[in-house]
Amino acid sequence: MADYDLAIIGGGLNGVSVARDAAGRGLRVVLLEQGDLGAAASSATSRLIHGDLAMLERRGLLRVRRQLAERDVWLRIAPHLVRPSRFVIPAHSDERPSWLLRSWLLLYDRLAPRMDLPPSLTVDVTHHPVGNALKRPFGTAFEYSDCVVDDSRLVIATALDAAERGADIRTGARCVRADRHDFWRLAVIDRGHRRVITARALVNASGAWTASVAETVLRMPPPRLRLGAIRMSQIIVRRLFETDNVYVFQNSDRRLIFASPYQRDFTLIGTVAQPFRGDPAIVAMAAGDVAYLCDAANRYFREKIDPSDVIRTVSGANAVFDPASRSAARDGAMMFDRPRGKAPLLTIFGGDVTTSRLRAERAVSRFTPFYPMSPRWTAKAALPGGDFDWAKFEAEVDRAQGRWRFLTDAEATRLVGAYGTRIADVLGEAKTRAELGPAFGPELTGAEVRHLMTKEWARFPDDVLWRRSKLGLTMPPEGREALAAFMAAPG
Repeated sequence: MADYDLAIIGGGLNGVSVARDAAGRGLRVVLLEQGDLGAAASSATSRLIHGDLAMLERRGLLRVRRQLAERDVWLRIAPHLVRPSRFVIPAHSDERPSWLLRSWLLLYDRLAPRMDLPPSLTVDVTHHPVGNALKRPFGTAFEYSDCVVDDSRLVIATALDAAERGADIRTGARCVRADRHDFWRLAVIDRGHRRVITARALVNASGAWTASVAETVLRMPPPRLRLGAIRMSQIIVRRLFETDNVYVFQNSDRRLIFASPYQRDFTLIGTVAQPFRGDPAIVAMAAGDVAYLCDAANRYFREKIDPSDVIRTVSGANAVFDPASRSAARDGAMMFDRPRGKAPLLTIFGGDVTTSRLRAERAVSRFTPFYPMSPRWTAKAALPGGDFDWAKFEAEVDRAQGRWRFLTDAEATRLVGAYGTRIADVLGEAKTRAELGPAFGPELTGAEVRHLMTKEWARFPDDVLWRRSKLGLTMPPEGREALAAFMAAPG
């Protein structure tokens, strides 16, 4: 008998989503991630949960409707990580005409399965706060509803739910060889120790490493279709506007560029996608792409930004069938292979955050002929900490401040946005800030770091500062050094 029903290589959003779905259907699951969960492309997304407005221009109505349905699912199951926002498209005289944008948004509203979020409307930016940050030629804009998401924390919450349902999540575990019989025999270097595990089926969810894993670990030829990689990149600058809106800019090449509020004091601008060649572990944003995003923002914002104003770039690579296609990164793909007498293999890669849950659900369903399993379930089950109504987020923040009175508004909002109703797992019964242990920078405490290390697989400072949180943006050097020493201390 094999050790597991399903082994998964790769701990990005696709991998952990498959693990969660499969574990919840009763399968014995192990997930192997060579580094940290969500350390690659899953932490470099556009951070949007949306219906992809630009797809209406390409007449992808069914796809937009499917994504809007998934937007509703995410609001229901992850209200702490997925937050509604009002998106604003200023009308530019050199781009799409106003009547076309308005038509798109009316159709966008109609395609949404439910109308829980406010509908689109026309805004006179000369008399509206959204116009304060814009150059004066812009007089009209269109406002509509969509959502933003903390992508890296979504990966962690999904993995946590998978683990609580019985999945074995192993980080720092690299699969170096896979032998295929009527089951899979996997040789794994697990934090320096060589182990052998067996599984009845295997999922290759290794993202940009998909082809190399297929060739070197599985020793199989790469897919016959043209398989490449695409790099997705954003820039982070100081905060350029005071409202909570997400700006959507039409660039001169007809791409839509988003500018989102980010971690209170910053603005995230992106995304730019380019074909990628090289080592997926070393993905750097090209200087030309930085300049491109700065120029796109400067067409609209009154405050000019230059590449020298960029505080941080965020990039990640993912596998795609057609790197030259603009929609390649959004269109996830999966291939199922089961030769006679051999254990099944499913390869899954690409796709956006919005449809990740649905993509995993369909992937696990491909194994129904091989295993008895319970029905599909992930659309109705809240992620850890997400067991409250999305409209009551502020009430959860107030409740947290009522119980832990030493929390500021900003601290309570960050902690509820990260842990939801499970904030007590971090703060416990603390009555004062001092009871949370040493402080690393203005917000991070020893209690939170211990929680991240014992419950959320954090091993190194970057795991905490850039994926479990984004506190690396404000952490002083002495705080980083103290955090590294704290995490390296025995016990």
